[in-house]
Amino acid sequence: MEILLSTKRINICLLFFVLNLAEGIEIPLSVAQVPTITDQSMTQVAYPFDEDFTIKCEAKGNPQPTFNWTKDEKPFSLLSDPRIIASRNSGTFVIQNQGIIADFQGKYRCYASNELGTAMSEEIEIIVPSVPKFPKEKIEPIEVEYGDAVVLHCNPPRGIPPLHIYWMNIDLQHIPQDERVSMSLKGDLYIANVEENDSRSDYCCFAAFPRLRTIVQKMPMTLMVTRIKHTNDSSSPNAAVTKANFIKERKPKILIPPESSGSSSSVTVIKGGVLLLECIAEGLPTPHLNWIKAGRDLPKDRAVTESFGKVLKIEQVSAADEGTYECTASNSMGRVKHEFQVHVEEPPRWIKKPTSDVYSIESTALLLCEATGKPEPTIKWKRNGMPIDKRTYRGRVSAGEISITNLQLQDSAVYQCEATNKHGAILATANVNVLNIAPLVLTSDSEDYATVVGFNAFLHCQVFASPPAVITWMRDDSTMPLEGLRYTVYENGTLEIRETKKEDSGSYTCWVTNLVGKSAITANLGIRDATKLVVTPENPQVLKSHSVLLKCQSEYDSHLKQSFKLSWRKDGDELQINSTEDGRIITEMDTLFISRVTLEDQGIYTCVASTSLDSVTAESQLIVLDVPDPPEELLLSEKQNRSVRLSWKAGDSHNSPIYESIVEFEVNRWEPGKWQELTRIPGNNTTVVLSLAPYMNSQFRVISVNDVGRSKASASSARYETPPTAPDKNPENIRVEASEPNEMVMKWEPLKPMEQNGPGLEYKVSWRQQGVETDWNEETVKKHSLTLRNTPTFVPYDIKVQAVNNFGSGPEPNVTTGYSGEDIPDAAPSSVMVEVMNSTLVKAIWSSIPRDRVRGHLKGYKVIWWKTRSLLDGKQHHPDKHFLTFTGDRNYGMIPGLEPFSEFHLTVLAFNAKGAGPESSPTVFQTPEGVPEQPRFLRLLNEDKDSVTLSWGLPRKPNGFLTGYILQYQIINETDEIGALNDVNITNPSTFSWRISNLSSSTKYKFYVRACTIKGCGKPITEEGLTMTEGTYAGIYEGISTQGWFIGLMCAIALLTLLLLTMCFVKRNKGGKYSVKEKEDLHPDPEAQSIKDEIFGEYRYLESDSDEKPLKGSLQSLNGDIKATESADSLVDYGEGDQGMFNEDGSFIGAYAGSKEKGSVESTGSSTATFPLHA
Repeated sequence: MEILLSTKRINICLLFFVLNLAEGIEIPLSVAQVPTITDQSMTQVAYPFDEDFTIKCEAKGNPQPTFNWTKDEKPFSLLSDPRIIASRNSGTFVIQNQGIIADFQGKYRCYASNELGTAMSEEIEIIVPSVPKFPKEKIEPIEVEYGDAVVLHCNPPRGIPPLHIYWMNIDLQHIPQDERVSMSLKGDLYIANVEENDSRSDYCCFAAFPRLRTIVQKMPMTLMVTRIKHTNDSSSPNAAVTKANFIKERKPKILIPPESSGSSSSVTVIKGGVLLLECIAEGLPTPHLNWIKAGRDLPKDRAVTESFGKVLKIEQVSAADEGTYECTASNSMGRVKHEFQVHVEEPPRWIKKPTSDVYSIESTALLLCEATGKPEPTIKWKRNGMPIDKRTYRGRVSAGEISITNLQLQDSAVYQCEATNKHGAILATANVNVLNIAPLVLTSDSEDYATVVGFNAFLHCQVFASPPAVITWMRDDSTMPLEGLRYTVYENGTLEIRETKKEDSGSYTCWVTNLVGKSAITANLGIRDATKLVVTPENPQVLKSHSVLLKCQSEYDSHLKQSFKLSWRKDGDELQINSTEDGRIITEMDTLFISRVTLEDQGIYTCVASTSLDSVTAESQLIVLDVPDPPEELLLSEKQNRSVRLSWKAGDSHNSPIYESIVEFEVNRWEPGKWQELTRIPGNNTTVVLSLAPYMNSQFRVISVNDVGRSKASASSARYETPPTAPDKNPENIRVEASEPNEMVMKWEPLKPMEQNGPGLEYKVSWRQQGVETDWNEETVKKHSLTLRNTPTFVPYDIKVQAVNNFGSGPEPNVTTGYSGEDIPDAAPSSVMVEVMNSTLVKAIWSSIPRDRVRGHLKGYKVIWWKTRSLLDGKQHHPDKHFLTFTGDRNYGMIPGLEPFSEFHLTVLAFNAKGAGPESSPTVFQTPEGVPEQPRFLRLLNEDKDSVTLSWGLPRKPNGFLTGYILQYQIINETDEIGALNDVNITNPSTFSWRISNLSSSTKYKFYVRACTIKGCGKPITEEGLTMTEGTYAGIYEGISTQGWFIGLMCAIALLTLLLLTMCFVKRNKGGKYSVKEKEDLHPDPEAQSIKDEIFGEYRYLESDSDEKPLKGSLQSLNGDIKATESADSLVDYGEGDQGMFNEDGSFIGAYAGSKEKGSVESTGSSTATFPLHA
């Protein structure tokens, strides 16, 4: 078996062993020894309701002791009564309760004897109580005169204490007690002076014996109170009472202690007990009692009075409580005293007790016995339960000691010392065992021990030997005793190895030697790794209502796996697994999970890991963060006309410092119940001077802010009202609005309620026309606007508005200029010209209209244009008008997005806030040719192994006279690698198909076709195709092409293809697959690109970086030699169109939109428009 050691437990065991040595050596039962009493009964009460009761007496010894009893110091045989059941090999016996057991009452003593000696128990008293009963008696009524004293005696029967006495009536209602009526310690009822209402016939005394479970009642007593009438005036009852009271009034008289004890009595109390001094007096008026101690004060912490001051009680009496105590009873007629001489005595108490011991031959035994008490106790010695006869005893005997020299084996005996005084007796027993034996090792051989690295190890070698033995420890691999600071051998044989190391593992031998012989045992020591713990996270901070997971990571020795346990504590208290009712806290072995964290969850969480050898802890302090508690105790001080100081007490910050306080206010005069922010105070300041407006009846509240959030608002403060005064400011944002030409509406921002400063707010409005010598016109209004009618159109006025209330006017107002109502312009711009910039962009120029013809604030100009015909075919067009707006006073504007090679008309008009004026006369201009759009389609026909025929259509918009086409092609593979780009220049614009030869068989090609004018070539249309495998085409052609069904199938396929191409063409016209941006990047229109460079130069960063990238290889524009038309116009040259192309300031905001007549930037081909690829 492996004995597991830990430092703490072994130290405790070692201390316990040393204490046992002080009391006496434990002799193994295998060794001959005198008897020793191991267990006995003390005072025993035989209750009548018990079925039986047991008297214990157990002893040990070698040989096995026999038992004898005495009763009242006379021999008592357990076989003398059949009701006694004796125990085998024991002195214990059981008395069966068969109804009458009174004859068992007495004082018993048990004796345990063997051939070496006799042990004696302490005295055992058996008490057999009788059932207490009041005697049956007839109690005569007691008659007493009004004002006299009376005593009702209870005389309770004897019984087992405690005894509780109650005075009640026949209805079991307690008799009221006070200074006049009270019960003595003996249970008698004393009435200091009777009154008429004391008359009754049911004074009952009840005696309760809790240990006997019994309450007995005395027969009811009758008390009759009579009056003495005045002999000369029997008709006057009041006079009779007065006379009677006058006669009965008397000074107090002490009833307890009784008069026979005189003015002084003696009281003895046991030290450590309770002192009860009783003083009961009679008299009229009712006496009042007072207690003092002669020469010193009563002990304040232990002295109390009970029973309405008639009993002085002192607990835990000591020798210092001895002395004279005085009881004084007093009333208006006088006073009386009684003295108590208190003596404190003590039952016997040991100073020195004789102790049992083991002695070797020829040694000396000294037994000491000393006791104290009051009176001084008497010491008596006994040997083996019998008094020692000094005449025949070979040892030396005195009252305090016994000495025996040159001990021999036959001197073994049991000695008893008994100390006695009148308060009791105490008994001490000492065993004298004279032995001569070889060492007896009590610890088992080959015990296995284990401890943890760094802890102390304790290897036991418990020995019994007489004479005493010498104990030596050594390692099995050494013949030398263990020595050094790390090794200690205790008297009980235990070896301590301090601060163990791994190399301390192994076997150790304990050698025990005395004069008689020697013996040895082996002990095996194993050293284990210490258990380690860490809790993560360390000291986490968690928001309230969030969750936290604590993990306890551990390392422990594999040998200790079976005994390893983990548990959790909070603030030192064990956390039960899943202990919370709502399941918030869940502990599962090494994890502790807390959901919906509350403030009460804050604390130190400890993970406890324990094995059979060690126990370690690791802590983590959980800090719960929450919004602060609301501030408290708001106080207003330093009250001024326009300020007040607000102070408060900050609430708990809940582990997150308060960095700001928000003061809010509520004004019941303007917006009752609405709280508004007044100011913010940084830091943790708790006082601020608040600036207030006049004429406010305000209350305040405070909100604290920390990193978690805002607290709830505090309770509101008391209200504070500032006095009214004249306004401090005038209305702002004074402006003129008019919907009619001959009208002027003056408006302003009204003062806020907190800016009015007093009741009766109005506005004094003053105005006069500029440039006219006239006085100010004035009008006072309550609303925040004033309308003037019949004013001249668009004339400037000086305007000012001043705030006024019942306490005065605001400051002198500032003068604001406003204009009366506007009308639309009545003139059109003149000298309108158009400067053509390129095929899609022109610049319109005009002359501004005169200022007086604007008749209002000029907002800008609007340019209107429409296409009249195409210069390519001369076809007339429906006048679909477009416009751009140019804000401000300017005389030119850029018109983009025009159709090339077309004729347009253009007009210009001015506008103000009221509306637009008349248009100018139309100006005619023409746009030059431009690059054409994509061909409508591109098809691959007659694909062969080395040739293919291409077919294409005209561009949807040629934008000029076509000069021909450019055809390009190149090889493309499944990879990013591409072949060289081949060009074919077709100069005949009427050519719409072309056969390309000398192609590679089974090869995929990409073909490009673009149309050209004198301005350049447009965007290409593309198509991909695969040449036939060599030999395949011939076989198919020869075998199938002549079949009728094949020709029909081909026609059907051609028809479906044409239908699909038509659908794609329509879809392309509505918006193709790629964005304008992608197509312009792949196939730039030279003229459009020059415009874009001019317009978007500063805005290129808005273009997407995610546009489709071309295939690998360098990409070049086929039209790189065509230079863009230069334009010096800035962004502000472009106006606002009817499709929202421009902002108010004339800046371009998107691709050209609007009518289909405008130049389109979308592809119109049937295939995706991509840039030609160059190898």
